[in-house]
Amino acid sequence: MSTTRTNPPADNTPAAPPLLPDSARPAVSRARYGLLASLFVITAINYLDRTNLSVALPHIKDDFHLSATEQGVLLSSFGWAYLLLQIPTGRLIDRVGAKLAFGYALIGWSLATAAMALTRGFGSLIGVRVALGAFEAPAFPSNNRLVVNWFPGRERGRATATYTAGEYIGLAIAAPVLSLLTVHFGWHSVFLVTGAIGLLFSVVWFRRVFDRPEQSPRVSAEELAYIRQADEQETADAAEKAAASEPADIWADLRVLLTNRRLWGMYIGQFASASVLFFFLTWFPSYLVEEKDMGVIKAGFWASAPYLAALIGTLVGGAWSDRMLNSGKSRTFARKAPVMIGFVLASIIVCANFTNSVPLVITFMSIAFFAQGLMQNSWALFSDAVPRRLTGTGGGVFNFMANAGGVLTPLVIGIIVDRTGSFAWALGYIGIVVAVGLLAYALLIDKVERVEA
Repeated sequence: MSTTRTNPPADNTPAAPPLLPDSARPAVSRARYGLLASLFVITAINYLDRTNLSVALPHIKDDFHLSATEQGVLLSSFGWAYLLLQIPTGRLIDRVGAKLAFGYALIGWSLATAAMALTRGFGSLIGVRVALGAFEAPAFPSNNRLVVNWFPGRERGRATATYTAGEYIGLAIAAPVLSLLTVHFGWHSVFLVTGAIGLLFSVVWFRRVFDRPEQSPRVSAEELAYIRQADEQETADAAEKAAASEPADIWADLRVLLTNRRLWGMYIGQFASASVLFFFLTWFPSYLVEEKDMGVIKAGFWASAPYLAALIGTLVGGAWSDRMLNSGKSRTFARKAPVMIGFVLASIIVCANFTNSVPLVITFMSIAFFAQGLMQNSWALFSDAVPRRLTGTGGGVFNFMANAGGVLTPLVIGIIVDRTGSFAWALGYIGIVVAVGLLAYALLIDKVERVEA
């Protein structure tokens, strides 16, 4: 006899589709992988639109006569609103659901991307980049929420790695293409093309994505039972469910999230990881053009190698972490080991200061970006630790800490380049930051377990 399920109280998604009885579902399905494919694509678009400026920047700086510090401010400006809105958008996701928050954000940031082509000076460039950051703020808290809703704990490492890989494969493919667009059609074309891609995908997103597997007609009863199987890390007890249905005190929730030592180890580590990431997302093409004397097109093709290395690192880190967990290793070891190894390997970026050989420079950079891919397992680690009721808000705090690195790193590098005339000390700054991240993981995260709300 089939039964009709009711919506869990924690979602509060408006206008959710009616839930289907088991008899109306397909016999067997793997619809969660379709959801993951959508997350992969939207994440690729997300990173394409936040990093297209770095490809066009060598031409933009000439048109608008920008100093290195001004370029640093411009590259940093994306993160200002993005950073400040992480906690509010995390809260929004907890209330309205990830589908709506992410979908409308996609439309907004795609329009902001296209608007970059209309800018006429430094001030308008800053304004549009701030708007872009505001619209992209729900991205990773939404990703995290959907993975928690759609995947059992044993699959979350690989699921997180898969959608995160979208960051890098999009960049690896786009870097040479956008470089060619910049040289042959002008830098304005880069923003028009990438903005149009996001608007087209928004149609797919609203038609194919659901906040919870219970809402999707493509999920079988068998798959639904598999997704909902509990483990010791993710069982939501009756008290937590009851609390989730009541209006929550955001300050009490933030006290939970900001007074836990283990969570602070994750926050500091994420700041360090993001500092490596944002070097590659912002200054890396300019580093190749200005420090290593490459042309824009050549730099675009060489830049693909580190992006592909990061893709491999992300997939390896997630799969390896899940495999260790499923083979009996402790959750603490399985989740921490890939990230800590990533911090150690990322320090090799400093070696690029000691050679002018392009293949050797790209090798060092590829190892460092591979290491940053390993660090992306930190999202799976955080998902296993944050209170389940606070997945959205906690994801906002976690991403806030990460993007503090995203705001600071481009600006610091711009100032260093202006003061020294070289990227040497900029790479040294990255080396210091990853050492701090390694220490935070080693000293503050003694155990990975669910924090009590």
